[in-house]
Amino acid sequence: MAEKKLRLRILTPSETKVDEDAKMVIMRCTTGSMGVLPGHEARSAVLEYGPLRILSDSGERRIAVYGGLAVIQDNTVTVLTGGAEWPHEINIARAKADREHIEQRLQEKTDDMEIQNDQILLRRALVRIEVSSSSLTEDD
Repeated sequence: MAEKKLRLRILTPSETKVDEDAKMVIMRCTTGSMGVLPGHEARSAVLEYGPLRILSDSGERRIAVYGGLAVIQDNTVTVLTGGAEWPHEINIARAKADREHIEQRLQEKTDDMEIQNDQILLRRALVRIEVSSSSLTEDD
């Protein structure tokens, strides 16, 4: 009997980033991390900025996902997100420079809206660093 798989689709406004089979998908949701295996109950979840882990026959890969919605139904995980990047698409030196620059700006700001915007940018930079650092030896 063939091993059951999930279908993972990650869709951004500009492209289909991922459309492949997986053994398991682990994603960071607003309520905490969630792992999805074949046969998972139908549900949806709001995603945080964070790495999405894809476990398949060839090992584990990570992709940075910048928020969105995950819909799980009929052994398919569909992620609708504003952006997603593979480690090889991330310029880690730029992400680290962005983090330092944003952290400096946050120390100087007093406007709540500007602080919230910079906190979002900081989360994005931190996710980019996390995904690219943890995948330095992995191929995509």
